[in-house]
Amino acid sequence: MKYMLFVCTDPEAEPYDPAFDTIGQWVEDLDRRGVRQHGDRLRPPEDATTVRWRRGEVLVTDGPFAETREQIAGYDILDCTDLDEAIEAASQHPMARFGRIEIRPFWPLEVDADGRPVGS
Repeated sequence: MKYMLFVCTDPEAEPYDPAFDTIGQWVEDLDRRGVRQHGDRLRPPEDATTVRWRRGEVLVTDGPFAETREQIAGYDILDCTDLDEAIEAASQHPMARFGRIEIRPFWPLEVDADGRPVGS
């Protein structure tokens, strides 16, 4: 099962401490186990572009759509046997301590012959 980890900041978490930031070890361990498929940091929200389609017009704005103190700082895609393995992997991520990790299972898109989504 594939899972997306959203690596998020959290203003209420304990302060960042470089002595405990072991992201290199975390990546190396999951890569060695064949669990981590891809991951990267993301630029800050002020570098975002938001795109919306409203009343037949494309609206493009600089920055994030939502105003929030938290931000998605990065992501990882894992291929785990189950949610328990994904939770174990996320719990070892340094940002689980300095921020928070949101785990979401992939939901494969099935489409009919006309390209319309099937099921829910």
